[in-house]
Amino acid sequence: MQCGLLLERRYSAFKGPLAVDPLYVENNQRIHGLLHVVGLALLLFSLIERQARRAAGPTGTVAGLYARRPARPTGRLILEALADLRLVPAHGGQPAYIPRPTPLQQRVLDLLGVDPTKPP
Repeated sequence: MQCGLLLERRYSAFKGPLAVDPLYVENNQRIHGLLHVVGLALLLFSLIERQARRAAGPTGTVAGLYARRPARPTGRLILEALADLRLVPAHGGQPAYIPRPTPLQQRVLDLLGVDPTKPP
């Protein structure tokens, strides 16, 4: 029964933050491809949430994540916190970098194991 609840929660994420606008798809191959892309998005969404929750420590919360209060990391809250980040592409021998993340964004990046000062 626990697995069924987790699947339902993921399906609600598909209908919510990962919602896709209506599309007209002309053939079955494109429908199949679209379903693969949406499935991969759900998988990434779940993995981001899992990594942040594991790294959040014993309290399981991140300060300032929800309405400037501590909250348990969810995929939606994590992506909302990181939505304003910009990546400056590599140019002229300089590596790509993320300019000045906010303290909350830096905390989330730390939870996810992403160092914005080092290129991938």
